[in-house]
Amino acid sequence: MKQTEYTMEPSSAPAHRGHVLWQRVLLAVSLLTFWNLPTTTQLTIESVPVNAAEGTDVLLLVYNVTENILGYGWFRGEKVENSQQIASYLVSSQLNVPGPAYSGRETIYANGSLLFQNVFQNDTGYYTLLVTTDNLSSEAAPGQLQVFPKLPTPIITSNNSNPLEHQDTVVLTCEPETQNTTYMWWINNQSLPDSARLELSKDNRTLTLLHVTRNDTGPYVCETQNPVSAGRSDPFTLNVLYPVGQPSIQASNTTVTEHGDTVFLTCLTNDTGISISWLFNGQSLLLTERMKLSQGNSTLTIHPVRREDAGNYQCQVSNLGYSSKSDVLSLEVKYDPTQGSSSGLSDGAIAGIVIGAVAGVALIAALVYFLYVRKTGRASDQHDLTQHKSSDSNHSQGHSDNSPSKVYITARMWT
Repeated sequence: MKQTEYTMEPSSAPAHRGHVLWQRVLLAVSLLTFWNLPTTTQLTIESVPVNAAEGTDVLLLVYNVTENILGYGWFRGEKVENSQQIASYLVSSQLNVPGPAYSGRETIYANGSLLFQNVFQNDTGYYTLLVTTDNLSSEAAPGQLQVFPKLPTPIITSNNSNPLEHQDTVVLTCEPETQNTTYMWWINNQSLPDSARLELSKDNRTLTLLHVTRNDTGPYVCETQNPVSAGRSDPFTLNVLYPVGQPSIQASNTTVTEHGDTVFLTCLTNDTGISISWLFNGQSLLLTERMKLSQGNSTLTIHPVRREDAGNYQCQVSNLGYSSKSDVLSLEVKYDPTQGSSSGLSDGAIAGIVIGAVAGVALIAALVYFLYVRKTGRASDQHDLTQHKSSDSNHSQGHSDNSPSKVYITARMWT
């Protein structure tokens, strides 16, 4: 705010003496008026706007000012007290002279109106205007300034967001707490119904729900209002926990054939806001690559079925306070031998085939080795026999000349 011409010291000595003289006159009139304010006055003061938002400008507008005005003086409060003087205005010089209660945001105009800039909540209150005429008579008039904060968007807090039905009491609070604020509540976009279980605090800021039921989930909305602003909270919903009913299991088939069939198990329940889990033979189900859960875990698909899938199945529904299991459903899985020849061999059959193949390879290797060793041995024996015959022939030729004929005859005889 630029109002330096009103707040700076005057540049000349005569002007300064004029200010001092005007302050003395105003002080004298103020003291007289303090002791004997007129009982009636024609002055009227109106706040524009009547209700101001914090941070805005407000004008205390003056009506019905008399003629021959010497000056104006504005004071905080309902009395004319020098210590509470905001500023004075000398008509002849058209200057504002700050007083002890001046904040730097006030300006007096020639018609006596007082402008407040960037008002705060603590500016709220009563103000008094003192008008002095050139014959030193005076009139006083009261004015009032109302400043309200711009309300933030409210939020709802709860002492228990997951209460147990028919057991817990819930307290909902509209935050934040601000002065001069009206609080209102809505349930399911309707105003609060008449109910012995619903209680409002004196300022309507807290809503108490006694022994909540599942019908009290909401959503709840709180609204704040003051003369310059209003706001609504986001919807707030309670998760009321209540005993869940027993679920049941629906199966596409309870007797199936291994490898060839698919099984669909569905958990049926009438409850909402619950979680679903599955049990197999009394233990938490460990999913395999052939199993899939869908639709919020309510449907279990097994494809293809194997004999190890046979057993007892249960589904369990739970909320944060209660849980319930279905009856046992038994799944029977039969073995189909026709499915094992092509692509449906069991693990045991595959293992037997592998072991048999390894044993066959080992047996063939042993036979090959045996034949090789045997063949090698025969070749060695023949070589030794040939050498032996050659030695005997040489020896016979060295002892008799008739040996060849004898040998021939012998051969002929055998022939």
